[in-house]
Amino acid sequence: MNNAIDTVVFDLGNVLIAWDPRRLYRQLIADEVQMEWFLRDVCSSAWNEQQDAGRPWAEATALLRAQYPQHAEWIDAYHLRWVETLVGPIDGTVALLDELRQRGMRLLALTNWSHETFPIARERYPFLQWFEGVVVSGEERLIKPDPRIYQCLLERYGVDPTRALYIDDSQRNVDAAEALGMQGWWFRDPQGLRGRLVELGLLQGLQAEARHG
Repeated sequence: MNNAIDTVVFDLGNVLIAWDPRRLYRQLIADEVQMEWFLRDVCSSAWNEQQDAGRPWAEATALLRAQYPQHAEWIDAYHLRWVETLVGPIDGTVALLDELRQRGMRLLALTNWSHETFPIARERYPFLQWFEGVVVSGEERLIKPDPRIYQCLLERYGVDPTRALYIDDSQRNVDAAEALGMQGWWFRDPQGLRGRLVELGLLQGLQAEARHG
């Protein structure tokens, strides 16, 4: 590695904050098969992604209500009860974020998230204030893995991509970051991430910390 890492960029959803619409819809749809159909074919990932790209929720839900009037209540719930899709902090990753912060690491976030719902998360999770800056797709009207949103972050905060580590639970988003010269880590669990941060010299291993404690 030619350049030492001086900036760590985190994705948020399912890296620091667990999110799953099933948490809400298991309260609304008793039949698991029907619930999975609804989240696959009605309020689908592709549909939700358009809100991440900046489409207003009112427009998005109106579109589906016209197509599926019999499910209007379920469709509206995706927006009106959105907070119930938040499972909560992923404590192991939040702890790593805190360790990096205490070591003086520069911290940024890049997230695919609706500009209408992100303020709810920002208010709910104080650790989001630890970031120097957060680039939100819905505000930029660009979504990962579009390279333009990564460039937005790099340029806005003066980040040298060769000295940045990017962490995301989506392999395609990691690939896009690496294509721009960043180091990438495909997140699956906090333990694996800790191992990579130790390998890069950004954190001490637990044994080393215990010896110095």
